[in-house]
Amino acid sequence: MAEAPTHWSRTGESGMLTGMKLLLLVYQVFGRRGFSICLFPVMCYYYLTRREARQASRQYLRKIRPLLPPEQQASLTSLRHFLMFGEILLDKLLVWMGRITREDVVFKTPDTIRQMELSRKGGIIVVSHLGNFEICNALANEFPDIHLTVLVYTRHAGKFNTLMKRVAGDVDIEVLQVTDMSPATIMIFAQRISAGGYIVIAGDRTPVTGQGRVSTVEFLGDLAPFPQGPLILAGLLKCPVYPMFCIKQQVQYHVYVEQFKEDLKFHDRKARQQNLQSAVQQYATRLEYYCIKAPLQWFNFFPFWSSDQSKNLNHRASTGSDIGIS
Repeated sequence: MAEAPTHWSRTGESGMLTGMKLLLLVYQVFGRRGFSICLFPVMCYYYLTRREARQASRQYLRKIRPLLPPEQQASLTSLRHFLMFGEILLDKLLVWMGRITREDVVFKTPDTIRQMELSRKGGIIVVSHLGNFEICNALANEFPDIHLTVLVYTRHAGKFNTLMKRVAGDVDIEVLQVTDMSPATIMIFAQRISAGGYIVIAGDRTPVTGQGRVSTVEFLGDLAPFPQGPLILAGLLKCPVYPMFCIKQQVQYHVYVEQFKEDLKFHDRKARQQNLQSAVQQYATRLEYYCIKAPLQWFNFFPFWSSDQSKNLNHRASTGSDIGIS
């Protein structure tokens, strides 16, 4: 029997963090040009030594390649995927250092963002591992009345957040490290949303315990498991959901914020699963749309479409408390 694929939450971070520290030092001494020169050998090393990530990258590129124009397909290689990942990692650090300015960010949906700011209702912002969602710091700086709390998975967050704190400048976002969802945690979220704040949570990572609720939906021409958690949380808290996508185009980040659904209602048990399935599919379809706009910027370096993983996750019993954190 084939070995089950490693869940994303069990992937080690120490080696990559060492490389990030090295590249950050190079950037601080030699600037962006020196960083770009050193990036190639560092990312080649990770490309050669991270077999599962390399295979996951190839799997993803095989899925998306037929959806792109012929002239774009030839440029899709796993090595370029890794190099883009390195570029975005530096940008993540630069966000926290306050080096990404207003001129570096283009808000492509200003009406939606202004509506969020004026409504003072609060809600859930669903992000993904496409591009650089740390740019939401720019959202907080540009619109100071929008208060953000970013959920991160504790096992991965520790060392990475330590590095972020070392370089952090004036950051207006609270990072909340969470392993699972308790009633007390949900109460905290309810209080922040009722005060007009927004909870930022990833929508393209399955629950860290592997036992939460997921929906297997179509994504890039095949079936893949997506978490129901962000949408269930929105239903519990009776708040709107805003998918946010941030991709780098040329030298600027383009931020797209959409209004997903005003209210998600899952009280009817008979219709609940169907409604959740439909809502998750809607999110996956929007993620696919933006992946096609920037095909080398989706950085889920683990077996996303594994049939074994999809089957196991989709049929495990749920406790109702794990809502999928990243």
